Amino acid sequence: MDEELDNWFAREVLSHEPALVRYLARIWPRHHEVHDLRQEIYIRVYEAALRSRPQNPKSFLFTTARHLMVDRVRRERVVSIEATADLDALNVLVDEISPEHHTSARQDLRRLADAFDMLPVKCRDVVWMRKVEELSQREVAARIGITEGAVEKRITKGIRLLAELYYGGDADDIGGATAAARTETEHGKQNAD
Repeated sequence: MDEELDNWFAREVLSHEPALVRYLARIWPRHHEVHDLRQEIYIRVYEAALRSRPQNPKSFLFTTARHLMVDRVRRERVVSIEATADLDALNVLVDEISPEHHTSARQDLRRLADAFDMLPVKCRDVVWMRKVEELSQREVAARIGITEGAVEKRITKGIRLLAELYYGGDADDIGGATAAARTETEHGKQNAD
């Protein structure tokens, strides 16, 4: 294990454990699952920090917690009325938003929007329909006239490129990745014509 990462994790993440447990206990309807949720959140944060340390660890911790709870609710086929009512509470921030947090969040959103804009058009359209409009793979395929397999490939490529652009290395690597993807997309278009 990386001792520097472990020290960072203890200092920047574990120091917020009491607030995290209170947050989970207040929001999550099945209190017996709080400690399991906490552990899964820690795993997600630690794994993300292996790739890139978040600029605001506390915010990242609580955002990860919120996403995990939303993911769990979505996975459940039958959503209880209690869980649905608590979804609104998931948008409540633990602390008041500081100017630094507000600025950091806006910068993150701008970086994500810029990364999304750099995606090849076909990938961007499919990612938008699947992840933002929440259309099924079949609906996306029908809407743009391609196979479900092609939708899946574009989603995979789009998400991979988006992650590289958002979290990625230097600008040359990112530019090369999107240029290659755009060239591939244009080449496929020429072959289709």
